[in-house]
Amino acid sequence: MIRAVIDTNVLTGAMLSNVGSNRRVLIACLQHRIRPIVGQALFAEYEDVLSRAKLFERCPVSATERTDLLESLLSVGEWVKIYYSWRPNLPDEGDNHLIELAVAGAADCIVTHNHRHLNRSELRFPGIRILSPDELMEELQ
Repeated sequence: MIRAVIDTNVLTGAMLSNVGSNRRVLIACLQHRIRPIVGQALFAEYEDVLSRAKLFERCPVSATERTDLLESLLSVGEWVKIYYSWRPNLPDEGDNHLIELAVAGAADCIVTHNHRHLNRSELRFPGIRILSPDELMEELQ
């Protein structure tokens, strides 16, 4: 099973559209093919973004269903505490928690649409790959 940190942009994309690789990543998590790694900062970010009513105005998933999906994702995931900060590291300070979570949780990859920022880290962690949802789904097939 692949251990992965699922960036908020992938989870949000899975909620906004009922097709595509974002949705397939979420389904693979719920099918126990991907083990999502979650920590306090990422959980807070998930909750914040998923509560933005304006973002989800045309969403096929209701607010209650979004909460249910998040709870389902958390139920198959692994909660990881971060004991060490690897900072400064990334140009966007808001993304550092993803690297720290991946290191602390021994993740195989970070799944994101934000390759540009995450690939520009000052520190290198060769065991952690930065993958798009499409790349991850190709690996699973």
